[in-house]
Amino acid sequence: MPSARVRWIVIAVATFALLLASGLRSMFGVLIGPLEREFGLDRATLGAVGALALFLYGAMGPLAGRLADGWSTRAVLALGLLVLGIGELLASHANGLLAVYITLGVVVALGAGATGMPSATSLAARWFSERRGLALGILSAGMSAGQILVIPGAQWVTDHAGWRTSLTILGFVSLAAAVPVFLLVRDRPAATDGTAASSGHAGDGHSILAAIRTLPFWLLAGSFFVCGYTSTGLVLTHFIPDCMDRGFTGQTASLALGVMGALNIVGTLGAGWVCDRFGRVVPLAAFYLFRGLTLVALIFVHEPIGLFVFAAAFGLNYIATVPPTSSLTARIFGARSAGELYGWIFVSHQVGAALGAWVGGVVYTSAHSYGPAYVSAAILALLASIMVLAIRDLPRFVARPAIA
Repeated sequence: MPSARVRWIVIAVATFALLLASGLRSMFGVLIGPLEREFGLDRATLGAVGALALFLYGAMGPLAGRLADGWSTRAVLALGLLVLGIGELLASHANGLLAVYITLGVVVALGAGATGMPSATSLAARWFSERRGLALGILSAGMSAGQILVIPGAQWVTDHAGWRTSLTILGFVSLAAAVPVFLLVRDRPAATDGTAASSGHAGDGHSILAAIRTLPFWLLAGSFFVCGYTSTGLVLTHFIPDCMDRGFTGQTASLALGVMGALNIVGTLGAGWVCDRFGRVVPLAAFYLFRGLTLVALIFVHEPIGLFVFAAAFGLNYIATVPPTSSLTARIFGARSAGELYGWIFVSHQVGAALGAWVGGVVYTSAHSYGPAYVSAAILALLASIMVLAIRDLPRFVARPAIA
């Protein structure tokens, strides 16, 4: 029978994997300026590379979740880090747009997609019931911490030694990290204890086909589409170049992004705690509404203090949508296919992210400003808040009684 200590060790190691993968995937904004200068590419072209990467990152989710549900979360996380590291090393030798597309747009995206929340959701659904929201909050916080620990360092190395050196270092780090992940993550409890048993049988819940026929699935997918558009797609891809266009240095922009990541941790852990105690629907709707307001405010930021205030405010809800969304998925549809089902909802997130990255590039190229793109994101955030309020936070399956 696994102890509470074992459960939290598993979550801690998985969180480390998500931290690293998220940081490596999120550093594309650091590379936009150097790639523009070295290969003569415009912002719209690089936005398309980012869009492809974001889409494939999401498209990998259902497969990663299915493999984690039915095969091995440990193997999926470790293999994802290996692929991610290989992609970074290959990207460090890129000699043109095609190579950038293949390495950063495809290989890195697929590796990061394997080492993401669909796999982590499957793990949390098997190991936790009563404290699942907190476990998912910790895993999501790991993704946030990747911005703090990876992006500023990647920016510094890029500024002082070049983007190729930065990618080389990060590639080797990812390869080395796969070893402890494979050795320390356990796929499932050896026996179901009282905590897991409180939710019934581990196989309870909807199949994928049954779940996608329900309105809550599409409301979750639709709101998560907006999450991807407003955060990973638009802000994360274009924040650093937008800041530099406003006269801020690259290091100031990356530090602001680090502040955003630090507040991500606070907001994400807080969201997990709130989910466990006060429900998921109303807080999730509030997160989207607050996000829309901060995006409108960003249009008027021109001083460093305003930039850091925005980073802190936006960071509080940047990834705070993940614990309530993943927790709602497991609660409404059960643990039977939690990883794969969240993976499909995450596809919607990444379609939105890809669209946001592309729209940001196109808007900037045509208007020389991201303002209209931020307005579109704020409007979508309001619509997402309305969609979330239509979701009922209740199971849609009958749980089988646990065997004593």
